[in-house]
Amino acid sequence: MTLPAAVFRRAGVYTGRILKGAKPQDLPVMQESRFELVINHQIARLLGLTVPPSLLARADEVIE
Repeated sequence: MTLPAAVFRRAGVYTGRILKGAKPQDLPVMQESRFELVINHQIARLLGLTVPPSLLARADEVIE
Protein backbone atom coordinates (compact mmCIF):
# COMPACT_ATOMS: atom_id res chain seq x y z
CA MET A 1 0.00 0.00 0.00
CA THR A 2 1.38 3.39 -0.92
CA LEU A 3 1.90 6.00 1.74
CA PRO A 4 -1.00 8.30 0.75
CA ALA A 5 -3.39 5.33 0.60
CA ALA A 6 -2.36 4.32 4.12
CA VAL A 7 -3.03 7.85 5.41
CA PHE A 8 -6.51 7.92 3.85
CA ARG A 9 -7.26 4.45 5.19
CA ARG A 10 -6.31 5.55 8.72
CA ALA A 11 -8.46 8.68 8.37
CA GLY A 12 -11.37 6.46 7.40
CA VAL A 13 -10.86 4.32 10.50
CA TYR A 14 -10.87 7.42 12.73
CA THR A 15 -13.99 8.75 10.99
CA GLY A 16 -15.76 5.43 11.46
CA ARG A 17 -14.97 5.38 15.16
CA ILE A 18 -16.24 8.94 15.61
CA LEU A 19 -19.46 8.18 13.70
CA LYS A 20 -20.00 5.18 15.99
CA GLY A 21 -19.89 7.48 19.00
CA ALA A 22 -16.26 7.60 20.12
CA LYS A 23 -15.03 10.93 21.41
CA PRO A 24 -12.14 12.32 19.31
CA GLN A 25 -10.10 13.11 22.44
CA ASP A 26 -10.28 9.42 23.44
CA LEU A 27 -8.80 8.16 20.16
CA PRO A 28 -5.08 7.35 20.16
CA VAL A 29 -2.67 9.54 18.23
CA MET A 30 -0.88 7.46 15.62
CA GLN A 31 2.46 8.52 14.19
CA GLU A 32 3.70 7.47 10.78
CA SER A 33 6.25 4.71 10.88
CA ARG A 34 7.27 5.06 7.24
CA PHE A 35 8.45 8.23 5.55
CA GLU A 36 9.43 8.96 1.95
CA LEU A 37 12.40 11.12 1.04
CA VAL A 38 11.84 13.00 -2.23
CA ILE A 39 14.54 15.38 -3.46
CA ASN A 40 13.86 17.90 -6.19
CA HIS A 41 17.40 18.07 -7.54
CA GLN A 42 16.57 20.67 -10.19
CA ILE A 43 15.23 23.16 -7.62
CA ALA A 44 18.13 22.44 -5.28
CA ARG A 45 20.56 23.40 -8.06
CA LEU A 46 18.56 26.57 -8.84
CA LEU A 47 18.78 27.53 -5.16
CA GLY A 48 22.53 26.94 -5.20
CA LEU A 49 22.34 23.92 -2.89
CA THR A 50 24.65 20.97 -3.26
CA VAL A 51 22.99 17.67 -2.45
CA PRO A 52 25.55 15.01 -1.49
CA PRO A 53 25.53 11.88 -3.68
CA SER A 54 25.02 9.73 -0.58
CA LEU A 55 21.76 11.56 0.14
CA LEU A 56 20.63 11.24 -3.46
CA ALA A 57 21.31 7.50 -3.28
CA ARG A 58 19.17 7.13 -0.14
CA ALA A 59 16.22 9.11 -1.53
CA ASP A 60 13.08 7.21 -2.48
CA GLU A 61 12.60 9.54 -5.44
CA VAL A 62 14.83 12.12 -7.10
CA ILE A 63 13.21 14.68 -9.37
CA GLU A 64 15.67 15.79 -12.02
